[in-house]
Amino acid sequence: MAISAIIIDDERLARNELKKLLQEHSDIEVVDEATNVDEGLEKIEQHNPELIFLDIQMPGKTGFDLLSELDKAPKVIFTTAYDEYAIKAFEVNALDYLLKPVEPKRLSDAINKFHDELNKEKAEGNANYNRGPLNENDQVFVKDGERCWFVKLGDIRLFESVGNYAKVFFGANKPLILKSLNALEERLDERMFFRANRKHIINLRWVEKIEPYFNGGLLVDLKGGEKIEVSRRQTVKFKEMMSL
Repeated sequence: MAISAIIIDDERLARNELKKLLQEHSDIEVVDEATNVDEGLEKIEQHNPELIFLDIQMPGKTGFDLLSELDKAPKVIFTTAYDEYAIKAFEVNALDYLLKPVEPKRLSDAINKFHDELNKEKAEGNANYNRGPLNENDQVFVKDGERCWFVKLGDIRLFESVGNYAKVFFGANKPLILKSLNALEERLDERMFFRANRKHIINLRWVEKIEPYFNGGLLVDLKGGEKIEVSRRQTVKFKEMMSL
């Protein structure tokens, strides 16, 4: 079965050239294309593709802006005429980065990387393109100023509410994203992420230590060093989930 792909690029010639090159790859089916970020978001919503070829510099909004508006990031191969973005793209853990005009050999290498990634996920039983709750191997795209990351949900230990934003804790990073804690809670797998209190959602797999706290609540130590209070209201549910 062919892999569904979307090309998002404001240059018609670039889109046509890429489609022509992809004809040599019968395993990739270009199901649609888009000329800007807003159109790209619509097409991704419509087709739920497994792969996107994404230009970075487009009028209005960039490819990075597009990714930051998605709940879940599909696999991404960046295509751009500007090589100064290369380091930034790899920093965000994109599958690959193709400089225009795209060379057939580089395109083949990028598609091979995609298949390697796919096979790895299938072997782990984690290939999941459906819109249900996000699982631990789903990637989310996090953008904070000039810095960008693709982060596996399993690597995020904590979400902290900051008004209409949420602070995301992974590694040594704590960037802000434009999503509320309530909106995040709706998409996260409740078997893995737990609403500890009004301000925090914790990843249960990052819990290191649990101790009683005042008012009948609990204090949880995360492996990243954060101490989070589980409210009295949430403590009963938490104990059930942790089988305490």
